[in-house]
Amino acid sequence: QVQLVESGGGLVQSGESLRLSCAASTTIYSDNAMAWYRQAPGSQRELVASITSGSATNYADSVKGRFTISKDNAKNQVYLQMNGLKPEDTAVYYCNVKEFRIFRTYTYWGQGTQVTVSS
Repeated sequence: QVQLVESGGGLVQSGESLRLSCAASTTIYSDNAMAWYRQAPGSQRELVASITSGSATNYADSVKGRFTISKDNAKNQVYLQMNGLKPEDTAVYYCNVKEFRIFRTYTYWGQGTQVTVSS
């Protein structure tokens, strides 16, 4: 069982930056994908960015060029650097880890961290 704890959220003004961190409680299985999702009030949870165990990344069109996902395997952490924040980026951001084991995939979620961008 992997527990995920996010940190780094807060209140910023439009154009500013934040860096989110997600720490896993234990070593993540070698075949995995780590991601950040977000959910704004009244909206569905959406994928923001993901990174595979091979370090391939994927971004939502709305954040391309502004957000960067990275990870530190030795620390079992994943990060989301958010630059040029906009009011529409306001949401609760969730860390997600998937472990692709032989017979099934295990999915874990953090508790979420609030990001609020004022105009």
